[in-house]
Amino acid sequence: MKVVALVLAAGRSVRFGGDKRRATLADGRSLLVHSVERACSVFGDVRVVLREGERAEDLGLPAGCRVIASPQAALGMGHSLAAGTASLIDSDAQAVAILLGDMPWIARATFGQLISAAGASAIVLPQHDGRQGHPVLFGRDFWAALSRLTGDEGARSVVRAHSANCIRLDVEDPGVLQDVDRPDAVYR
Repeated sequence: MKVVALVLAAGRSVRFGGDKRRATLADGRSLLVHSVERACSVFGDVRVVLREGERAEDLGLPAGCRVIASPQAALGMGHSLAAGTASLIDSDAQAVAILLGDMPWIARATFGQLISAAGASAIVLPQHDGRQGHPVLFGRDFWAALSRLTGDEGARSVVRAHSANCIRLDVEDPGVLQDVDRPDAVYR
């Protein structure tokens, strides 16, 4: 199953108090670089959604990832998801993994589990300890709906509208729940 990765990294980091994408983790890499490099180690096609005018080299991103501009990122995650999904027009993948740029601790094996469950007409949602996490994988059948999203709800409306297509996959990886919203979370 060919799956493309879409890393959402165009948010404003309001709760963090600054640009958390540049926050340095214990290994010396920035939060965003760590998250993107992890994605690049698993997926052959990685696209990173940034704010309009930002470039990969400005954030130290690997050369292999493709930057997608989200001109309306300030209006919410739905706009970034729509911009990223619209970029998939040239992809022959059967599913897209929606990754968040502030979740660097997802295990490679977990990505493999999710990819194994993916399909063109499936929505794969990881769960750990009974809580839904990320990334969520959307089959190609749902890309048109994702490309029409607006606001700050993300893809919840697509998941709700297609609940019969959802596969809830239990994983042993707490990384699917661990994001960085505050500076102290960087030092976990």
